[in-house]
Amino acid sequence: MSGSLLMKKPKVEQTEEPATEAIGDQNGTAGQSSDDSLEEEALVALIEHRTKEVEHLRQRISYYKSQLDRAERRLKDSHSKLARLRGCKDVTSSKNPEGDETKNNEVEQRSASPVQIAEKSSQNRAQSRPELVIPAPKPKGSQPITLAGSGIKVSSGYHSQAGISATSNTNNAVKVKGEKSCRISSEQEATKIQAKGAKRKFEQKEHRELIPLVSSQSSPCIIRCQTSSAISSQHKRKLRSLVLCPTNDHLFLTSALDGVVNLWQLQARGSNANLLSSTDCASQKQRRWPEDIAWHPEGNSLFAVYSADGGDSQISLLNLNKTKEGSRVSYLEQKPHVKGIINNIVFMPWEDVCFVTAGSDHAVVLWSEKDGENMWKPKALHRSMHSSAVMGVAGMQQKQIILSVGADKRIIGFDVSVGRADYKHQIESKCMSVLPNPCDFNLFMVQTGTPERQLRLFDIRLRQTELHTFGWKQESSESQSALINQAWSPDGLYITSGSADPMIHIFDIRYNLRKPSQSIRAHQKRVFKAVWHHSIPLLISISSDLNIGLHKII
Repeated sequence: MSGSLLMKKPKVEQTEEPATEAIGDQNGTAGQSSDDSLEEEALVALIEHRTKEVEHLRQRISYYKSQLDRAERRLKDSHSKLARLRGCKDVTSSKNPEGDETKNNEVEQRSASPVQIAEKSSQNRAQSRPELVIPAPKPKGSQPITLAGSGIKVSSGYHSQAGISATSNTNNAVKVKGEKSCRISSEQEATKIQAKGAKRKFEQKEHRELIPLVSSQSSPCIIRCQTSSAISSQHKRKLRSLVLCPTNDHLFLTSALDGVVNLWQLQARGSNANLLSSTDCASQKQRRWPEDIAWHPEGNSLFAVYSADGGDSQISLLNLNKTKEGSRVSYLEQKPHVKGIINNIVFMPWEDVCFVTAGSDHAVVLWSEKDGENMWKPKALHRSMHSSAVMGVAGMQQKQIILSVGADKRIIGFDVSVGRADYKHQIESKCMSVLPNPCDFNLFMVQTGTPERQLRLFDIRLRQTELHTFGWKQESSESQSALINQAWSPDGLYITSGSADPMIHIFDIRYNLRKPSQSIRAHQKRVFKAVWHHSIPLLISISSDLNIGLHKII
């Protein structure tokens, strides 16, 4: 019995094994079918997504093709109008100057960055052209802009160089073909700086988030740059300031310790520059040089600051619409600063025109425009939030917040709308200047006096937080000079800085190291400042070697 039972057990096990295998095969088939179904659904969804993506890209391509066609037509039309204008200037000037010039009001968009312009210039010349504005003539009775001492008028475009008859103290004479009458007619047709009293059109910039990109890459993006020319500044003493015109991309100004302000015009897309005029802007009593200068947002006047000591004038105004040397410079009567040098003047990036001055008397003063010619009302925003000289001020785009930095190592963000400080921070080193990013409205840079950590990046939304630090070694000097200045690139990704050495340092904010992404030997002596041009791939620099450097980005 026991033997027979033992013989039956293997039979039961043998019959069960195939059944188990069959069940396993069924489960495997069902699982595989389920996986195939999920994979199919995923692929269908992916195809739908990529189909929409392709359609979207096709629409963008179609849009940009249409924009390119329009830009090319506008460019061709402008060339033909210019040719007709040059061919029959005498007829146009005598019969109907207003009608034709009004028809010539063509505005071409600015490119976002000189680097992008350099990359695209070989493919599309039309997109890389600078903004060209040919404003309508002034009403009858107003004076054209004739530069004092030179008898010439300011040109508004690279393609209207035949309308300039400017001469400088060097060999920078512009040759104009034709007879004397033709040259006079060309000057009459030269475009004027914006008419006096014209209402400024405020353009709200678009915010672009750049803070997530800060210190995000292990290698920098290198800019290919070469010095095209170094021209004499025509100043007798060291240069102090360099500013670009906010309304005319071809003009820039320099000031120096000789008290003179020089007006320049770029030629041949930044290959050269011509001196248009020189104006003595020294203060009334002590004959001090301008400590800092700022161009009015309308582009027709320049403001300069001096010192509050000795009862001297604190602010002057250089009116480019006036022709006589003695009447071009006027001085504001108000003297809100009580002592010391006025270190900085900056116009705010707001709709209502106003500017802010920073003084050695610890004060930050807001100047608002009043009714009447050259009427400005000062208001001290604060005099005790800084315990030492205020070295730099700047305005934020998204709110009416004025940033101020001082030798007391403090960074203050004052909200004008509520009348109190909205941001306070103190670092371990004295601060010498502040610059908001042109694209990311929450990002700003502060220059400090710490070697190899001169430039600090901050987010105004974060308290007591430093995003990143840049710096450089100085061979000729250990101390950091407040005369060294920085500038943002138009796309907000690069910072240029002068140096006590003859170098321009370039920093890529995406680079995660502190050193410069590259350094360019640009001058023979220290470099005070290097600014980015807004519409052509160009850097303009000033140096204590009394030269102006023009550096093309290629």
